[in-house]
Amino acid sequence: MAVRNSAKGEAAAAKLRQSHPKARIEVWLLDMSSYVSIQAFARLVQSQLSRIDILILNAGVKNISFNLVKSTGHEEVFQVNYLSTMLLTLLLLPILKAKGPPGEPAHLTIVNAALIFAAAKSPNRDANPLFPSFNDPMTFSQENYNSSKLLAHMFLWNLVDYVNADDVIINISDPAWVKGTELLSDAKGEMWVGLKVFEQTGRTPKVGSPCLVDAVVSKGKESHGCFLMSWKIHPLVLRSFDSLEGRC
Repeated sequence: MAVRNSAKGEAAAAKLRQSHPKARIEVWLLDMSSYVSIQAFARLVQSQLSRIDILILNAGVKNISFNLVKSTGHEEVFQVNYLSTMLLTLLLLPILKAKGPPGEPAHLTIVNAALIFAAAKSPNRDANPLFPSFNDPMTFSQENYNSSKLLAHMFLWNLVDYVNADDVIINISDPAWVKGTELLSDAKGEMWVGLKVFEQTGRTPKVGSPCLVDAVVSKGKESHGCFLMSWKIHPLVLRSFDSLEGRC
């Protein structure tokens, strides 16, 4: 378990150990807002793990207000959801290839969101160049979350041209809105109340989490480079801000 708060991570691991006493569960620190932490985590994976069957990258933030990561100079949503997640993917892919299960490919899924379809509403959609505009507080909005997820689609669209499904099967999976994730933990006042009401329409963790398990356990090479929603394979969406194209 990769966590940014060791105390919370150990508390979660303790509950899992009670439910699964035969399982060996380790908690490793990983701060997705720090390039130093990401690189250190990748080195730890390389040195400490002899085999890796499955990797799920599920870190994500959705902020109400603008928050700059001082160590990188990037806005936090753009940093964590896109830049850091893709960096970690690139660092771990050769390790997955080398240490996957004998005779079978390892599995990697990146948690994503169907909100990519709303990315065209982003206020910085016409910015040129695009990336620096995510770090501008004047163009920040909650739509940045949607754009960060769309950028992950675009990245994977190109990545699968360089990764053979015989080595590592890569896909992205959407568990839909899940209750209790604290995704909008910085909401206050009426917005907080509204989100709590809306949250009741979401899936429970017991319903949402199997979407991720399905992506790395039940789905095989047919899902390589694809987008999974509610246990179904969909063509990976590559969307510029003016066009939509699918491929799988």
